[in-house]
Amino acid sequence: MHIESEIKRWGNSLALRITGVMAEIPRFSDGTKVTVEVTEDALIIKRASKLKRVLSLPFTERDLLNGITPSKAHADELAAPTKKELGL
Repeated sequence: MHIESEIKRWGNSLALRITGVMAEIPRFSDGTKVTVEVTEDALIIKRASKLKRVLSLPFTERDLLNGITPSKAHADELAAPTKKELGL
């Protein structure tokens, strides 16, 4: 579908009003997050994907803490905070 529209000034910027089928077909509404692809002669506006970033680490917390002891964790080498550091 091709629709002719006009870019207008909006403050110090330019704006394209998205009306009628331009909003209905892609199901855009107030607050819809979009991405805009910019090329030499076009703007392509798409609904932003809702991809969840899932970071897959090779080890679990349980794996990393397996076999840990105060000695191996160097807990015996922790400095005791001074009264000044504690705000006393």
